[in-house]
Amino acid sequence: MNTQRFLVPTLRLVTAATLAASGYIHAQLYIDGYRFIHIIGPLFLLQASASIALAALLLIGTPPLLLRIAAAGVALGALGGFTASRTVGVFGFTEHGLQPAPQAVLSLLAEIGTLLLLAIWQVTVTRQPRAARPPVRTPNWAITRTPPN
Repeated sequence: MNTQRFLVPTLRLVTAATLAASGYIHAQLYIDGYRFIHIIGPLFLLQASASIALAALLLIGTPPLLLRIAAAGVALGALGGFTASRTVGVFGFTEHGLQPAPQAVLSLLAEIGTLLLLAIWQVTVTRQPRAARPPVRTPNWAITRTPPN
């Protein structure tokens, strides 16, 4: 039985689920009060929208590399914002520890999971054997150096 045949669809499905989970958590936080925080509120809404849209696109079919890069970018952006909000602050907004609980931990798990799944997916895709291409024929006029009429 070919495990590659089942691995990529499974990775696609689970990656979409982790992205959707991250988007749902950010949407929930936006509704629960982050919408009133200047600049941060719209960023939470943007992250939620992008995550859910990318999750839907992943579910439609096997995505091109650009879509997987966009999914990784959204997850990295969320992790970067999380880290910055607890260290240097983001637009004057800071948080401490793993608050709000349990959303902070769940969001971290979803975003790290997304990145790990995308890395596994990329390794799987690059290790798949590619179909051999037929050799390209050189046109006769290129060999004789006489241009066609």
